[in-house]
Amino acid sequence: MNNIDNISNEELDERVNRAVENFMQGYGCCQSVVAAFADLYGFTDKQAKQIGAGFGGGVGRLRMMCGAVSGIVTLVGMDCGQTEGDDRAGKSACYKVVQELLEKSKEENGSLICAELLGLKGPIPKNNYVASERTAEYYKKRPCAAKVESAAKIFAEYLKEKKAKIANDV
Repeated sequence: MNNIDNISNEELDERVNRAVENFMQGYGCCQSVVAAFADLYGFTDKQAKQIGAGFGGGVGRLRMMCGAVSGIVTLVGMDCGQTEGDDRAGKSACYKVVQELLEKSKEENGSLICAELLGLKGPIPKNNYVASERTAEYYKKRPCAAKVESAAKIFAEYLKEKKAKIANDV
């Protein structure tokens, strides 16, 4: 299910704001990005937040791939992921979109890695699974809201370009 045909560019821009609002309400970076667009693919807000929940903190707070970037990957899968196991062309097309959008994110943000974006050095402590308390200080010192906004913009722009291409091909 894909409902991008009937959505305006302004509505896509509003989804970028929705992603940031989700983050500011305490949701993780991936949850915030995925939930802003998942209804276009038939997912409820709750389902979207469940799908994105484990990607927070750079995947389970391991500070690996940025959760906002994981949100892009998740949404690309919803948008154009192959559904047949042996569909190599479908897999390849999806991978191409993922690589293109992640390259844009890396260009805009300098990295795709949570620890690098947060300026963390050294090994990640074991049993580092306790989520940080969301306080004014947390939001002030973290670049995460900006990364969520960037990821949501990148995905919204992808959808706008896809819509324009479809309109031109008709």
